[in-house]
Amino acid sequence: MRVKRGVNARAKHKKVLKLAKGMQHNRTRSYRLAKQAVIRALQYSYRDRRNKKRDLRGLWITRINAAARELGTTYGKLIAGLKATDIKLDRKILSELAVNEPKAFADIVKEAKLI
Repeated sequence: MRVKRGVNARAKHKKVLKLAKGMQHNRTRSYRLAKQAVIRALQYSYRDRRNKKRDLRGLWITRINAAARELGTTYGKLIAGLKATDIKLDRKILSELAVNEPKAFADIVKEAKLI
């Protein structure tokens, strides 16, 4: 006895077309084009979730460097000083302090400069 697959195919197509919602032109209507577009979009999103971490780290370093230079040191010297004084703050927290709490950041820089 043969198996009719209409229900399964319809469900599969609906799932892909739902993911393609918001795309332009035939990508929202044609299953074939939608499937290609969704596969590519998912590849990009996987890649860019990792690149986002890289980009944010670069932003944090830039902010720390700018704030450190205002206080008479550089990013590299600051990080070396923090390691030497055994102050364990990651770059995200240092960046937040540099932007939102300049006095606290200045105190940390002063501690790191003592070495």
